[in-house]
Amino acid sequence: MVHIVIDPEGAAPASGSQAVDRALALLQITGRSAARGVSLSELIAASGLGKPTVRRLMLALIRRGLVEQDRVTRLYHLGEESYVLGTLATPRHGLLEHAADAAVRLARESGDTAFVNMRRGAAAICLQREDGAYPIRTHALEAGDQHPLGIGAGSLAMLSALPDAEVDMVLADNADRLAADYPSYNAELLRSDVARTRERGFALNPGRIVSGSWGVGVVLRRPDGSVAGALSIAAIESRMQSPRDAELAALLTREAQEIETRLARRLPQTTQQEDER
Repeated sequence: MVHIVIDPEGAAPASGSQAVDRALALLQITGRSAARGVSLSELIAASGLGKPTVRRLMLALIRRGLVEQDRVTRLYHLGEESYVLGTLATPRHGLLEHAADAAVRLARESGDTAFVNMRRGAAAICLQREDGAYPIRTHALEAGDQHPLGIGAGSLAMLSALPDAEVDMVLADNADRLAADYPSYNAELLRSDVARTRERGFALNPGRIVSGSWGVGVVLRRPDGSVAGALSIAAIESRMQSPRDAELAALLTREAQEIETRLARRLPQTTQQEDER
């Protein structure tokens, strides 16, 4: 979650670190609308900053190649340098390159909708959605969607895999957003969900986000045990009852183990290369 102090017209220039924070926040907002682009008015509304500040910071991001502006639509998009940085980060953080084929297999074998999810601080972001052949589909989650950790099956799997102290920090960070946007959730309910997930061995979302849309999820871990992301499957309620929920969890666990094996082979090489520099 990005917190920015509102910058009224005519406010004093931000300090160096504050300007950096604001520019990076604008870059994140631009990234969330990567497919269609984002307008200046949307950036102002989402950031709480004044128009002159947003224009000045976006120009700075454009100069560095991190953002570009379409000459016709005037919409802002991520720039070429953002792509380069993302490519350079792929060996360490490129979860999707290891998990994309798993989502395809899960959708094919289950007939339902499979997802690859990644942690982003106190939130979870959907990196990939893969629809199965079953004619009735759930549209509770699309690629690029973000929810607080714990909201949704894959997101809950990630939250449940964190140490208790970190779970508490995440819930504290998300308290305001839960109250504003997720009235059916609260910290006590999520702690109960975490306990059940750890006991069950997989996360279950019983249609809390969209009625009738259920999901199961399992965590993906890096070689050091930290949370890398999650795999999940969503389906209509009638296709997610016991024992099928456990059967789908077994499919997810099989794919998760294969992805974790790939990560274990890749990450040590990356670490060694960094140590040799």
